[in-house]
Amino acid sequence: MQNLKKKFSSRRTSRVTRRSLLFGFGYSLLLSTTLLGCSSQPPTTTQQQVSATNTSAQKVTESSSSKVIRIVRSKQLTPLAVLEKQGSLEKRLEPEGVKVVWSEFAAGPQQLEALNAGSLDIASTAESPPVFAQAAGTPLVYLATTPFNGRTVSLLVPTNSPAKKIADLKGKKIAFQKASIGHYLLVKALEKDGLKLSDVVSTYLPPPDANVAFSQGKVDGWFIWEPFVTRTEQKKIGRELLHGGELRDTGNFYSTSRKFYQENPELIKIFFEELQKAEVWSKSNRKEMAQLLAPVTQLDVPTLEKMHGKYEWGLKPITEQVINKQQEVADMWYSQGLIPKKVNVRDGFLSPDEYAKITPQEVLARQ
Repeated sequence: MQNLKKKFSSRRTSRVTRRSLLFGFGYSLLLSTTLLGCSSQPPTTTQQQVSATNTSAQKVTESSSSKVIRIVRSKQLTPLAVLEKQGSLEKRLEPEGVKVVWSEFAAGPQQLEALNAGSLDIASTAESPPVFAQAAGTPLVYLATTPFNGRTVSLLVPTNSPAKKIADLKGKKIAFQKASIGHYLLVKALEKDGLKLSDVVSTYLPPPDANVAFSQGKVDGWFIWEPFVTRTEQKKIGRELLHGGELRDTGNFYSTSRKFYQENPELIKIFFEELQKAEVWSKSNRKEMAQLLAPVTQLDVPTLEKMHGKYEWGLKPITEQVINKQQEVADMWYSQGLIPKKVNVRDGFLSPDEYAKITPQEVLARQ
């Protein structure tokens, strides 16, 4: 642990190098939306406020301490959210003088932009954002994965929509965050019915903006995840047309930058040790988990318990099968013409020996 302390005492600056600035511009072009022929809404005040809050929090953090690990805040109410609420990681790292900062982002692509810019250290995304990030030159590292949990992602339509299957949305506007699990599952759902992505009008919107557009009837469908699904259904604004239960064939990924991994493998190990404890606790204490997280949501405890019933908890190790599947995802996006070059996802994975040093033993045993 002295090594950890020594490594974290090295200076961590917030300046973005020329390379990062150039990357940020290119990555923004790749992921942002100026939809030609697609209906999209301008950013809402809510989204602007979130971005401003994140930027402000990062500036305060960076000016007040040089020993910081910045982790994405979970909005899907998973064990990662439990880890934050229980404060166990903070207690574990306090003796080492390391401060934990939780930062909120609209979705996975925004996390990985921050990761590349050096303003986020641990990201949690679906399978597609890392592929788009790698295509844009992000030197990221895949750290661990999760169960598929496809049931937690749904295609919503307005409550009065006549649509009974996805084919009924042919030629209609469907909102989703570009390069997200919603984007990926939309492709899968359309292919299952013999359709292509070009058969619908893709409307690229981050979740807060898509929420507004859907509520105002400006789009005909919305592919989104929990807790947006449950909230939308409870408000009787939309209903589930289909979910990703039988469509999803990938898990989420925890990732970091290559630089952060190289400088802080011991810190990453501690993070996963504490996260795995939160995973185990969440699996055995569903009601307590709902009670713990209810104050930070607009959902009551029974609703949270029902929503959590859609999830399977537990970290999973990186295996050859996981790597091969991620390569299939990358090849699919290239074939769709949505990334500019073929991506070798192995560039972002570690060796088995390296994974063994940062992954809890009980997780490694699941290989």
